[in-house]
Amino acid sequence: MSRDSYSLDLLEPGKAVVYDSPVTDAEGARVAALWLRERHGLGQEPIRTLMAECERAGQYVLVSDLPGDGASLVNGDLGVSVVSRLADPGRRRATAAHELGHLVLGDEYSADLGVSTSREERERVIDVFAAEFLLPSGVLERASTSDLRAELIRLSAVYRTSWSLTVRQAGYVGLLDGDRLTSWFSEAPTRAELRDAVGWDPQPDLEGVRVPPSYARAVMKALRQSCVTPARAVELMHGEIAIDDLPETGTSSGS
Repeated sequence: MSRDSYSLDLLEPGKAVVYDSPVTDAEGARVAALWLRERHGLGQEPIRTLMAECERAGQYVLVSDLPGDGASLVNGDLGVSVVSRLADPGRRRATAAHELGHLVLGDEYSADLGVSTSREERERVIDVFAAEFLLPSGVLERASTSDLRAELIRLSAVYRTSWSLTVRQAGYVGLLDGDRLTSWFSEAPTRAELRDAVGWDPQPDLEGVRVPPSYARAVMKALRQSCVTPARAVELMHGEIAIDDLPETGTSSGS
């Protein structure tokens, strides 16, 4: 993201939300994820737009056509992350939630979640936070077991999670175990099965939306105030809009 709108005082980032208790293991990560859900008034309902929830927690997400999954950093009270658009939707959301976990649980090299554990162990703890934030285990505990695969497909579709994340959560609550748990990882539903599970309603997230809502509003305000050219506004929006989407302005030179 650019500094243009920030240096013009058109963007007012909120303070980063950081969990105030030490998190050193998976169970602590689950508690922290549910704490954030409660703080945001989400209960155990599906998250409609993860971009907005990250923004509410003080992390600005950019979805971009880059290799890999994602990355994040915190600068003072401002958190930013980049998520690759090249992955499938469920994986994009898992990546965004993972990077949010780094912010909420504190820096990965902090004393509580860093010195005494390996990087791989830390990442696993963050993955647990992401899974619980996206699909709370309490939802799985109430799941119907009469046709378990159909139920897990439905939950994957409704909560817009990857199949592997849903299966891991099912394993955590005891719906799957042993060889059955292992085999179900490779039995991912088709796109048609997922869409059919939600009545073929569109379920977009982190696709057409590339930047946070407040950032987009700041860019448009900068355009209206002739602080940036239309071309620069399009560049700042990272592909979310095209030049033809913008209103006519008298701006002829950019910042």
